[in-house]
Amino acid sequence: MDRKVILYIAMSIDGFIARKNGDVDWLEGDGSDEKADMGYEDFYEDIDTVIMGRTTYEQILTFGEYPYKGSKGYVYTSKDTDNNEDVVFTKEKPEELIDRLKKNDGKNIWVVGGSLIIDEFIKKNLIDEYVISIIPTILGDGIPLFRGNDSQMEFKLDKHEMVNGIVLLYYSKRINNK
Repeated sequence: MDRKVILYIAMSIDGFIARKNGDVDWLEGDGSDEKADMGYEDFYEDIDTVIMGRTTYEQILTFGEYPYKGSKGYVYTSKDTDNNEDVVFTKEKPEELIDRLKKNDGKNIWVVGGSLIIDEFIKKNLIDEYVISIIPTILGDGIPLFRGNDSQMEFKLDKHEMVNGIVLLYYSKRINNK
């Protein structure tokens, strides 16, 4: 199986992935079908590597136990930090990390967040698929998914779904993207 780099993320209608303070307390649907399957478990079954920034990693730890045990984790940080059983802290260039990971057998690679890491991966054209869940909320301000300094990229809409008022959009890069 060819490994793909997938951005799987939620954003508000106005394009934010978190409040300015990083809070994601607004990540919920409209209540129309709270038991609906959002497809996360199926998605995660095809993942064996997660990549995130230090702030995202630290925020995830506030939710309780590290949720990605069993997957290889990479956390981008500028601080010198010792690796642990769950993650490798790295300063490696994204294109070098992805090239190395794709040379090895494995499942897909999930770019979890945050916006600075996502921006780097977009600039380097390293993301193969985008799965974006639009949450029925307008925040008005926050941390944007797209930082606005990227080159134009074009996508193909492969699939879309609506679950509990949340619209899930599945995109792949068009072949003419470099």
